[in-house]
Amino acid sequence: MAQAQQTQQYAAPQGSVSEEIRSLWIGDLLPWMEENYLLSCFAHTGEVLSAKVIRNKQTGLSDGYGFIEFVSRAAADRVLQTYNGTLMPNTEQNFRLNWATLGAGERRQEDGPDHTIFVGDLAADVTDYLLQETFKAVYKSVKGAKVVTERTTGRSKGYGFVRFGDESEQMRSMTEMNGQYCSTRPMRIGPAATKKPVGGGQQYPKATYQTTQGNQGENDPNNTTIFVGGLDSSVTDELLRQVFGQFGELVHVKIPVGKRCGFVQFASRASAEQALSLMNGTQLGGQSIRLSWGRSPSNKQ
Repeated sequence: MAQAQQTQQYAAPQGSVSEEIRSLWIGDLLPWMEENYLLSCFAHTGEVLSAKVIRNKQTGLSDGYGFIEFVSRAAADRVLQTYNGTLMPNTEQNFRLNWATLGAGERRQEDGPDHTIFVGDLAADVTDYLLQETFKAVYKSVKGAKVVTERTTGRSKGYGFVRFGDESEQMRSMTEMNGQYCSTRPMRIGPAATKKPVGGGQQYPKATYQTTQGNQGENDPNNTTIFVGGLDSSVTDELLRQVFGQFGELVHVKIPVGKRCGFVQFASRASAEQALSLMNGTQLGGQSIRLSWGRSPSNKQ
């Protein structure tokens, strides 16, 4: 489907610089597909110079697309015409290739702030491209979309994110698109927590939770509860459930009455660790939240 809609774009970009363009854009990459994998896909041609996967500045995770540079425009053209739409090695997924425009991908990170929404209850067949086009048909400022997938199987986890350049369109979409269909199911729209810019736009530090005050929960492999502090008074149990439910199955979510903190208990330790690593210091309801390991009353040692 995506390939068919892109066919007419295969001609190299027009203008005097077209001869210089020898890179291809590659999309719909699975989370485990890194530079070495992309290089291996075309190494046998002997004409690949480099590969680059574009990563989210906040999380360091793949944005689902990248660029492959070849020794010449002719080499890139041969690969585009030969491989686009064919099966990628060791997967059940087809190559999605197109000409790269000069500066693409690199510029995206610097062209103003992103305003992101969370999209849940996605049908299993929804791809990055379909999710993006569903919103782009209504909102011109849509920059991209990402369906979150299982790291090992590549199967959709049933939720994703859509990035807007215009904050007013982002806000409108949360009401206008909630309950609208994407493929065969109505979508559930909610706010996505965003990382507060840190000096120089550095990548989000990995395993931030290791620097939180040491408590027993950090070293207890059976503890799956996270303490969430610094909550805005507008944040509800349901909002916490929406935001943290992105990382895995939840057992219990609770904001004690009158408190500016809460507790989120996951079904698995891995989900809790990922949430703690990626959400600490992000903004929720206009406030930066701080996370640390908590203790669940039901898991007392």
